[in-house]
Amino acid sequence: MAEAAARKKVSIPMLNEKKKKGEPIVQLAVYDYETAIIADRVGIDILCVSDTGGMVLFGHESTTSVSFEEVMFMAQAVKRGSQYGLRMVDMPYMSFHLSTQQAVDNAAKYVSQGGAEVMKCEGNQHHAKYIEAIVKAGIPVQGHIGICPMRMPQLGGFAAQGKTADRAKELVDDALAFVDAGCFSIMTEVVTSEVSEFLTQTLPVPVISLGSGNTSDGVHIIGSDLFHLYEKHTPRHSKIYCDLVPIIEKGLSDYRDEVKQRVYPGKEHTVFMKEDELKRFKERVGWKK
Repeated sequence: MAEAAARKKVSIPMLNEKKKKGEPIVQLAVYDYETAIIADRVGIDILCVSDTGGMVLFGHESTTSVSFEEVMFMAQAVKRGSQYGLRMVDMPYMSFHLSTQQAVDNAAKYVSQGGAEVMKCEGNQHHAKYIEAIVKAGIPVQGHIGICPMRMPQLGGFAAQGKTADRAKELVDDALAFVDAGCFSIMTEVVTSEVSEFLTQTLPVPVISLGSGNTSDGVHIIGSDLFHLYEKHTPRHSKIYCDLVPIIEKGLSDYRDEVKQRVYPGKEHTVFMKEDELKRFKERVGWKK
């Protein structure tokens, strides 16, 4: 507890200092109150309220159908559960793409109503003007390049990006446009390690890898992937640190069996009346047991 009390709130200058010192930044996609508490406790630097949570928690088939309001619910939960990690909201599909006014208005709502401190915006150089508007309004943004779930048809599905020299150069141009727009950080999703390493060496802001190797300034992972809590698909780049599915299945199965066998709830889980009160109760209601 003393260590937690001494911990400082994560800030953008702290992240820049980590890049300067070569100290890896740890970023995690988190969607709920309890996970936020634990992530904060163990020292995660950035808590990202990812729209992927809409698939894990609410059953959406893709992030494109996750609503603004659903991301807001997740952001509010993470706000209640965190004190130290930098709270980031992944702006959902078409929430900042239509106009600079829309971009600023929606980002501001996540700050004022959702407790967010920074945004994450996925896209390419064509979206830089919207991101710049958010930054100029005083809300920091992490730019997200590479695989962008919102643009799957255009990118050819969930395929690694930057495998050709031409595509690699496009990704570098995207990153530069985002930095010019004022992004405090760049996240590379399933980009070749070489591209991510080049960006890390040449950009003045931290570069965070999501499935883009371990040569960047930091790493991002989807929280549910750590525990195999989304069984439909586990990305190649994700590592299951603890498979909770069999543990949950056993717990639920044991619960089901004990209820059917009338083992649970036992006496230790049950409240009973005192003998004199029970006697009075039986007399008053005519219970002959």
